[in-house]
This record gives sequence, structure tokens and C-alpha cells, in this order.
Amino acid sequence: MPTILNKSRTAGRPRPYNAADRFIPNRTASEAINHIGTAKLDLVDSIHSLDLDDDEDNDKSSYTKPSPNTVKYKASIASACEVSLNKRILAFKPAPPESSRPIELRAQYNHPLKPASAVSAERRRRILTAPERVLDAPNIVDDYYLNLLDWSCNNQVAIGLGQSVYVWSAETGEVSSLLESSSDTYISSLKWSGDGAYVSVGLGTGEVQIWDVEEQTKLRSMFGHESRVSVMGWNKHMLSTGARNGWLFNHDVRIAQHKIADLESHTGEVCGLEWRADGSQLASGGNDNLVSIWDARSLQSPKFQKTNHHAAVKALAWCPWQHNLLATGGGSHDKHIHFWNSTTGARVNSIDTGSQVTSLKWSTHYKELASTSGFPDNSISIWSYPTLVKNIEIPAHESRVLHSCLSPDGQTMATAAADESLKFWKVFEKKAGSGASGLGGAIREKEGKIMGHTIR
Repeated sequence: MPTILNKSRTAGRPRPYNAADRFIPNRTASEAINHIGTAKLDLVDSIHSLDLDDDEDNDKSSYTKPSPNTVKYKASIASACEVSLNKRILAFKPAPPESSRPIELRAQYNHPLKPASAVSAERRRRILTAPERVLDAPNIVDDYYLNLLDWSCNNQVAIGLGQSVYVWSAETGEVSSLLESSSDTYISSLKWSGDGAYVSVGLGTGEVQIWDVEEQTKLRSMFGHESRVSVMGWNKHMLSTGARNGWLFNHDVRIAQHKIADLESHTGEVCGLEWRADGSQLASGGNDNLVSIWDARSLQSPKFQKTNHHAAVKALAWCPWQHNLLATGGGSHDKHIHFWNSTTGARVNSIDTGSQVTSLKWSTHYKELASTSGFPDNSISIWSYPTLVKNIEIPAHESRVLHSCLSPDGQTMATAAADESLKFWKVFEKKAGSGASGLGGAIREKEGKIMGHTIR
């Protein structure tokens, strides 16, 4: 406590006195007010405390437990005077109301981080897991390397069953028999032309036939392959065909000497063939585990050759919204989907599907890829791109899925399997209100008129 010397006028030593440097309130008066009128209760409390002191230890003798009577009396007086016992002198704001439930601040921030797959799962659309329609496909050849199913821009599905080709109209539901081969061969591949007016058919003998579907007449036959033709692909008036011995030919269907290019790359059966939408590149896959990317301007040798797959490559698909993106799928000893930049030749992504990849189809409405599988899943999987998250896996068939194709509106996928069934799945259903462009249809109609007068 600081000391201040006060000089007095009288003689003698200065007389010190204490002066407080802080103002601390003395609450003795307040406590006295609280005890007014409680003398009788205090007497009872003191007697009660004396009885308890005999049983208490000496260490606790200095502590006096508040009497319940005193607490109740204070509470009753405060209630009658409408005074809160907890109210402080310098509290200028009323106390906030107490919460009806305990407040746990940590719970507000203790949320675990969601993995990327869980976040994307919230945004996933609803995909139907049951087929819209199921048709019989008797006598379909159970051969991984063949290509026996295709859907035209005119909404017609062609399928090869044994020695016959059938055409099913998705609009009317009618089925017609287009052709039946001789008993010494079988249907090994088929492919609709871009305008949907013609279908090319490959046979086990190596012959290639072109049929006018509306007239149900054969326009011409083309020879040159010495083994079965297992895959075909159209690029306007050019037809590419791949055979069991690894040969790959380009045919100009407008001229009599139809063979215009011999593409040498594969040593095993060519089972995958796909032209890019703009016709500038051709992708081929074979039983030699090789993927070849060809430049349409120079077909003497492939632009790129990829050996990353460890099984036959049948599944090939060009991305519709990124034209230089190619997806390729490997067989039962590979089970991978690789994504390639066809401009640079670089591999940009990969997926381990855990199953034999039999076909790939890009969606035209979503940034998604559909893959069909053989052993051991026999399912359809929908993958988001470029996140590579599996949106859904649909158990599709009782045996491996051999072929798939998309409807012209891009919403429905058809799958054919060794269980002799043809199923239709609405895996890429458009959102309500989204329109469709008719530009592609107009172009295909124009191409069809040109081809109709030039095929010989």
C-alpha cells in the first residue's frame, strides 16, 4: 500500500496515513441486507450445524454448509420482489435465455471430410437398373471376337443370329428377316452405314455383302479376305473390314475395284474397328493385344501403336465431345480401360474394371462412358469422365455380354449376350426439357441420297 507523507504546520515528525489506490466495494452491507429477518432461521441452522460437527473431521469444522432453509427463504424473497439472485450491479444487458439442450461446440466442426466419391454420389442422376424390353436372340454365336449387333440412325436394330440377319424396328416393334447365308458359313459381323439405308454383312468365308434394307436386296459382294470378317466400320462411302488373319482393308463401295488400301499392323484377329466422327482417324484393336491409330491421309503405317493392354482389344470408342479422346478396353487377362490422346499418342487415364471389357459406348448427353463386361460380372457399368468414378453397375445378363449399341437419340443401350437374349436399357435418359438437334439427321439423309446412286 503506498504511503503519502503529509506535512503538518505543527512542529514534529510528519504523520503518515494510508490512501487507497483502488476502489474495492465492501459487500458487508449487502450481505447484511440478505440476512435481514433470518435470525430465527439462523438459530435453527446453527443448532443443525452443531449436530453435524460431532461427526465431521476437525479439518472440516471451519466449513459451514448452507442450510436448505436459508436458500429457500432467499429464493422466496427474491421471487416476491421480482429480483433475480444472479443479477449483478454492472450487468447492463439481460442475461440470454438458457438453451433447451446442451451446447456442444465441437459437434459443429467435427464433421468428417467426405471422399470425392461420396461428394460425386450426391450429384449422380438416377439410372434405371431394369431393362425396358427383352427380346429373344436364339442361335447367337458365343464368340468374343465377333460383332453381331448394331443400331441405325433410322431406329432399326440389326442382329446376326447363326446364319441369319434380322432387323427389328424400335418404332413399330416389327421383326423382319433380311438374309440367310448358305449352310457352309455363318454371320460373323455386320454394320449399318451412316445414313441407315444399308447394312454391310461379313461372313465366315471372308465375303462382305452390302444390303439395301428397305428393298431387302443385296447390292453387291466384295471379296479379298481369306478368313472370316469379324469387324467392320463405315466412313461415308468407305468401308473398312478386319479379318481373323490380321488383315485390314479399306473398300470404296462406289467403284468396281473396291479395295483401295491394305493396312498392315496386326498379327492377330482384328476384332475392334472404329472411325472417328470427323473421319480423320481410324482406330483398330486385335487379338495381338495391340491398338493402332491410323491417320486417314496416310495409311501406309499407323500413326501410333499402343501395347499397354495384356489381352485382346475389342472395345473401342471415340469421345463425342472431345474428338481426339479414344477409349480402349482389354479382354479377360487385362480388364483395363485406357484413354488416349490421339493427337499426341499419350495415355491420359486408366481404369481397372476387374472384368473382361467387351464394349464401350460414350454418352452424347452426359460426360459418361458405358462399358459392358464378360467374366466374371456380366454387367453394365457407367463411369463419369474425367473423374473415373463408377456411377452404377447393373447386373445385365446371366452370361457374358458380347455386344452393345446405342439408340440414335443416345438414351438407350441394347446388349446381346450368350444367354440368347437382347435387352434394352435406358442408361442415358435425357433430363426433362432438353431438346435434340436435327443437324446430324439432315447430314445423314444427304449422305444416304448420294450413296444410293453410287453403290455398285
